[in-house]
Amino acid sequence: MEKHQIEYANRAIDFVIKRKKVKNVNLHVKPDMTIEVTANDRVPLEFITDFVKSKGSWILKNVGHFKEVQPLKQSEREYVSGETFKYLGKQYRLRVQKTTEEETVKYFRGFIYMYVKDTENRSRKAKLLDEWYREKAQLTFNESLEKMYPLVQKYGVEKPSIDVRLMKARWGSALTEKNMVLLNSELIKAPKYCIDYVVLHELIHFKYNDHSDNFYQMLFSLMPDWEKRKAILDEEVVKDL
Repeated sequence: MEKHQIEYANRAIDFVIKRKKVKNVNLHVKPDMTIEVTANDRVPLEFITDFVKSKGSWILKNVGHFKEVQPLKQSEREYVSGETFKYLGKQYRLRVQKTTEEETVKYFRGFIYMYVKDTENRSRKAKLLDEWYREKAQLTFNESLEKMYPLVQKYGVEKPSIDVRLMKARWGSALTEKNMVLLNSELIKAPKYCIDYVVLHELIHFKYNDHSDNFYQMLFSLMPDWEKRKAILDEEVVKDL
């Protein structure tokens, strides 16, 4: 495997070449943002570097896409009683309790209770809470979809499915080719009316897959206060993540 680098639009693009018995020169941008070129042994290096340069715009676009959906680094948590965690727009204190029965997380009377066999096992506690958040996210996001979808149904939008993923730089994404709305799992920490805004925003992309005047006209007509909801997400929710 050969490592090389080119410069495109004042950006350095690193890539690796794998020599294989293939007829064509093939270029792949992987989800971890590494760039791989496969080519026959007879293809000159100069030809390959020129080929990569010709694909520079496409490469940067795809690297940018994968960068946006990279797992978000979580702030260091100890997952001990007294720590606060945000859920649907409010802060709740965690109560960790030892159990000999099934390990679980429950929300009750303003507290998040974690029942775990080893109260010192930080990674296990983190996994339990993450699973709880994802379970709540899947349920809440689908409830929001049921609420928001009728607003766009009359415009011929087919009802999409919901998938949940931890993302770095966006709250949601409309995967039109898969008829799916991808939502950031961190969105479960926002108020429900903010979740509704993100879901509607992505649903409108199935009608206008851009941020054109038509897109915003439709958003304003269906949710006149969307800017206030977005401001809460950007100013109040993000800072606590």
